[in-house]
Amino acid sequence: MADGARFKTSTEVLEWMETGCTPGIHPGLSRMEWILERTGHPERRLKVIHVAGTNGKGSTSAMIASALRRAGYPTGMFISPYLDHWSERIQLDGEPISEESFVGWANTLMPLIEEMDAAGKGRPTPFEFWTLVAIHYFAKEAVPWFVVMETGMGGRFDSTNVVIPLVSVITTVAKDHQAFLGETIREIAAEKAGIIKAGIPVVTSVEDPEALLVITEAAREKQCRLYVAGRDFQGISRESETFDFSGPFRGLEGLELSLRGIHQVQNGAAALMTLEVLRQYYATVLEDEAIREGLATTHWPGRLEAASREPRVLLDCAHNPGAAEALARALRSYTYDRLHLLVAVLEDKDARGIISPLLPLADTVTVTQVNHPRSLSMEHLGAIVEQLSPQVSPAHVGDPTRALEKLRRSAKKEDIILVTGSLYLVAEARRLFQ
Repeated sequence: MADGARFKTSTEVLEWMETGCTPGIHPGLSRMEWILERTGHPERRLKVIHVAGTNGKGSTSAMIASALRRAGYPTGMFISPYLDHWSERIQLDGEPISEESFVGWANTLMPLIEEMDAAGKGRPTPFEFWTLVAIHYFAKEAVPWFVVMETGMGGRFDSTNVVIPLVSVITTVAKDHQAFLGETIREIAAEKAGIIKAGIPVVTSVEDPEALLVITEAAREKQCRLYVAGRDFQGISRESETFDFSGPFRGLEGLELSLRGIHQVQNGAAALMTLEVLRQYYATVLEDEAIREGLATTHWPGRLEAASREPRVLLDCAHNPGAAEALARALRSYTYDRLHLLVAVLEDKDARGIISPLLPLADTVTVTQVNHPRSLSMEHLGAIVEQLSPQVSPAHVGDPTRALEKLRRSAKKEDIILVTGSLYLVAEARRLFQ
């Protein structure tokens, strides 16, 4: 690194982002486009699989990337958010970006950010900054064959929407981030459909009829071939964590999933359909064995993740009603004596909608709160639990780690402790086991 570099460590970059970036969420692509134009449009060098969706986009992305790696293709991933360490956001073949690369690209981008600010265009948001680092790292340093890129929120004005992908994927559409994406399913679907580009194939596992209508119309207007789950392809669940896939080009039977839950069959089918598009349209060599191994070895923490046994502790990042409903369906396939629910929710989330599907399954409920400025207080969360189920008297433990340790001491080995409601809560719980 040059002696005159502004940043020497990742800590310095992350501290600068607290004040040097425009705080919050500011939809629009003008800031991204301004900088990318001055760096020679590195995003145009990338072969991107672009994934959006309210739920399931992380698991689907991870399965796609895992299969591509198994097939021998160097594969980058850009995800949001991370669980344990900031470097997880930007990965090459499952390995996080190095501190040296992160700091180096931050220093490269800094003069352009200051120039843009001086020109009256403003500064990037933190997520835009992450996206800029990822694009430049992938295009000019790591140079993977493919990049699987998740949207942060929505799609139309998401900072990742500067790419022209090989295939666009929309997993699900449900109510979340309504302050930015709209109050209705139709409005939210229109934002997700904003990633659809002219002539680029689209894969979707959206089930909501109204949302699917919006996506279908967007694909028709932009003359895209649209592959819809249940119509053009499907995953049929079998015993355990296996499923059969049928699609327009072929079928595959007895596919094993490493990720638990019936909803992962839907995600696995969307991932496989995406791989089929790459195989059919872009001459991507994907042997059946690579696909099978990729799905069977996908690692995606915080999705019905088993953190310990006797008692079993399950960690799941369900933070909106749709994810909580999928989690509740998945739990019904588990065998256990009693289920102990440990939950925390952020104040801008639908706490009532998150808790409602899980309460009928819970034998005990413990409410807590995470170390985050937007955390809903445990008193408020406890009151919601009592409103939904007057017969339930939730325990209140302010520290998540202490709450989990208390539950582990009291639970029997045949019980399940479920930690959910917030990614931040799952992250704190994972640290206890690591």
